[in-house]
Amino acid sequence: MMQSADLPDMLAVFPLRQALVLPRSRLPLHIFEPRYLQMLEDALKTPHRLIGMVQPNPVPGDEDKLQMIGCAGRITQFSETEDGRYMVTLTGISRFRVKDEVHGFSPYRRYSVCWKGFQRDLGRSETDEHFDRPTFLDLLRRYLVAQNMSSDWGELQDADDELLVNSLSIILPFEPEERQALLEAPCLKTRRETLVTLIEFALRGGTNEETLQ
Repeated sequence: MMQSADLPDMLAVFPLRQALVLPRSRLPLHIFEPRYLQMLEDALKTPHRLIGMVQPNPVPGDEDKLQMIGCAGRITQFSETEDGRYMVTLTGISRFRVKDEVHGFSPYRRYSVCWKGFQRDLGRSETDEHFDRPTFLDLLRRYLVAQNMSSDWGELQDADDELLVNSLSIILPFEPEERQALLEAPCLKTRRETLVTLIEFALRGGTNEETLQ
């Protein structure tokens, strides 16, 4: 478990659309672009082995703009393929706020970051005492059927609150703005409520009609 003092003031940033990592969750990545292969090699040389995952937020006139909040993932597993690509697993450590871009000779983007306000991310797994699991799993079952998605239902039922909510936030096919809302949720309860809202919205076909029964 990392401490606040271990967190760097600057991070290599991987601006990847749709990718989401959350504290204490895992994100598999397939890295093959030369600049991000260099980023991976450089990160492995640091004591913290952190990479900042941030979603792009392009606007007219600034296609390189990023979302203001990302999450740092620690490289916990990696393997190299015969053709020089890497299969990587990031384990989420803490969210951060994006500050100023650090310019230099690096082929990838680096930013100064602020960790203030996210101290909870470095603690133990969160619980959600108001989590109505049976109702939630019934809603999820209907969503997976509607999306023609399969699941390991036994594993979902056995997962603890945080693992269940965070894993679904990462793997379900939400839009980038929806993923950002899940990332920015201040606590597990809020993330679970946001997740339920997004699932209900998808079941309604993206309309504001009443929730399906």
